Amino acid sequence: MAKTQKEQIVSEISIGRLIGTVIPVGALWGEQSIGVGEFPDLVEFADLCVKMGVGLIQILPVNDTGYESSPYGSLTAFALNPLYLRIGDLSEASGFADKLAAIKKKFNKETRFPYYKILRAKMDLLREIYTANEKSISARAKPGASLANWIDKNPWVKEYAVYRRLKEINEEKSWKEWKTHQTVTPEDIQVLWKDQKHQKDHLFWAWLQEALDIQFSNAAKTLNKMGILLEGDIPILMNEDSCDVWAHPEYFYPELSAGAPPDMYNANGQNWGFPTYNWIAQAKDDYSWWRLRLKIAEKYYNAYRIDHVLGFFRIWSSLRENNFDNAILGRYVPYTPVTKKDFDELHFDEGRIRWVSQPHIPTVEVWDALKEIKDEWGNQDIVAAASVAEEIFSTVLERIGNEELWLFKKTIKGEKNITNLGLPPAAANFLLWAWRNRLFLEYEKGKFFPVWFFRESRAYRSLSGDERNALEELLQKRLEESEKTWETQGKKLLSVLLESSKMLPCAEDLGAVPDCVPRILVKLKILGLRVIRWYRDWDKPDQPYYAFEDYPELSVCTPAVHDSSTLREWWDREADQDGFSAFIGVPSLPKVYNPGTAKIILTKAAAAASRFRVFQIQDLLHLSTKWYAEDPASERINVPGNVTEFNWTYRLPAPIKELGKDEILIKSVQELAAVTPKIKKK
Repeated sequence: MAKTQKEQIVSEISIGRLIGTVIPVGALWGEQSIGVGEFPDLVEFADLCVKMGVGLIQILPVNDTGYESSPYGSLTAFALNPLYLRIGDLSEASGFADKLAAIKKKFNKETRFPYYKILRAKMDLLREIYTANEKSISARAKPGASLANWIDKNPWVKEYAVYRRLKEINEEKSWKEWKTHQTVTPEDIQVLWKDQKHQKDHLFWAWLQEALDIQFSNAAKTLNKMGILLEGDIPILMNEDSCDVWAHPEYFYPELSAGAPPDMYNANGQNWGFPTYNWIAQAKDDYSWWRLRLKIAEKYYNAYRIDHVLGFFRIWSSLRENNFDNAILGRYVPYTPVTKKDFDELHFDEGRIRWVSQPHIPTVEVWDALKEIKDEWGNQDIVAAASVAEEIFSTVLERIGNEELWLFKKTIKGEKNITNLGLPPAAANFLLWAWRNRLFLEYEKGKFFPVWFFRESRAYRSLSGDERNALEELLQKRLEESEKTWETQGKKLLSVLLESSKMLPCAEDLGAVPDCVPRILVKLKILGLRVIRWYRDWDKPDQPYYAFEDYPELSVCTPAVHDSSTLREWWDREADQDGFSAFIGVPSLPKVYNPGTAKIILTKAAAAASRFRVFQIQDLLHLSTKWYAEDPASERINVPGNVTEFNWTYRLPAPIKELGKDEILIKSVQELAAVTPKIKKK
């Protein structure tokens, strides 16, 4: 059987190497776009890439995120974001040219696109267009007609349309705050979809998705004809407030919040607020939800980035009701727990188990903490401090017998309970510190997990040398057992993804990576990610960078990612310039980034042995003096840990057409694309 065009492209690329670029769809500035990039702009951008010799375009997720700008907080695993629809290409929009021109005039000169305002303007106009064409659209929704056929081929749109209508009438609130229909069955959703009173509203969302699908599909097909590989991004997690969690709660653990453990960049860890997957439940229907995600993505993409691939092996999880805004008291799921039997073998009695698993607070530490209240309030405050002390001792803590030692009361379930008390900052911060000061987290009755900073806990420091050695030996054994579980689970789940699609998989494997992850990725021929600034031998003195010729062939080499600073900002404000200059063998690099610096560093990266060498579009633009923003921080896509209007709204500094006139830029990128990778001889 002859290969399809898409299969042929992927097959050819799988044995070659490519230079690529990463750009969010919203960042595109096309001739016809109105203040924000739209799916058809991908074709105009691909023309520029062909001219520059760039063979891969990687985009961020494009699913509907409602009025939140983060593409990783999707309301749906399947529906596309209406933000990226080119309204002027709709046949129904023929009489609305003036209103489209007004939106374009209002937003097209913005340096960064105002996500909410543009989406609101586009949605209002789409509602108006839909109302004006309701009769003809309804006719297309009758059995056998085009819209009805599209809905039949995309049945997920029914629950999505019902969800979006309900969300809209509930003022865009989370489904957990809706007045009705917080809990539904598949049968309930079908009844709601068929309700004639709401047919108009449901068809609006279906009509919108059909139009988005057509535009994105057409753009993707054109890129294929041009020989450009389009790589998508599949977020591993779903927003708690999403159609999928609402309609299929059985696939998730809603009580758990996914994140990442503490590291050098996030001392408190990361709590993303997304529920984790119930893989046992998903296995019962052969992972049909994930298979459908891949099937739909394959309509558009030749390759895909598996976001946070570590989560398929194990995910850092915190109890949603307990933790506040961090993940310090999280745990890996799955994990082989420490049990009562283990403690018995360590000769730990009930008191000892309580000592290592519950925070113990000496009376004197409470008073020491309250001394800071005097510093905050001034001298009025011995009385005030005494009042706070009384509240802490009476409502938060309970004494252990006659000892000057206290435990948290059973009513204190987690950090939210502490912060909600309204105590002075010094008192609240002390209690939060005390809450985390434990060796083990008992996450279920009789199941214990060592907290991330357990060696810094009061309990650990109190153990004898022999007790510490015995405990460390036990934890090492549990870690090794857990690694086997992670390896089995990761291999199984990633195999499901691979057999569900012919797309080329690329994994985002950053973070605390278990030893089993790289083994499985290599075994399954999945490309890993190598971010130059972080790809170092961290265990050696001076933490040397890995040589570009030592990069794995099954990898993607990149100087920056959407969550990091650009290469320019990194060089000017973060890098060890002397150390990096020595690494690349160019000791005289300028201290202030310029096109010459960009050319040297990017050329070195382009020579990496990785199959793909991929650059953020900002990093390529810095090869020309024309496209330098005054403040390099303004060129970032996202600053993690901050929810602002700045994040996720990056826009090209000029229209694509203008970039295409920059001969210095074109020539410089062409030279990058012509670099021959250095591949180490075996």
